[in-house]
Amino acid sequence: MAIETSAGAVVFHRGEQIEYLLLFSTFWGFPKGHVERGEDERAAALREIREEAGLEVALLDGFRYVEKYTYQRKGQLNHKQAVYFIAEAPSRAARLSWEHSDLVWLPFDEALAHLQFDGLRDTLRAANEFLLKGRA
Repeated sequence: MAIETSAGAVVFHRGEQIEYLLLFSTFWGFPKGHVERGEDERAAALREIREEAGLEVALLDGFRYVEKYTYQRKGQLNHKQAVYFIAEAPSRAARLSWEHSDLVWLPFDEALAHLQFDGLRDTLRAANEFLLKGRA
């Protein structure tokens, strides 16, 4: 059975405090999308952030988090893995793409409260821990 792979990132900005970017389509989440043929995961993550949030970011080394889950589409069970990196945005000047209806920059606790899926909350926790341990 094939596993569909997406790549994206937990995008953050350091201002007075660290804030995380969340995008809303049918739920709040992080920028991510399919890894295209001939593209590696990091390149896909950077492209998706540009397309979905209009940001040029820097991916930090040392963080790669994989969320695995299944979902149904047209009665078919699909297996997916979403590979997340952590990306620092130089500003909060994000813009919405046609794929999303809202975006917010939030501190950790508020961002965590916006996320409705355990996998996304676990991803944010891992990214936040990475940043707090001074690895970035």
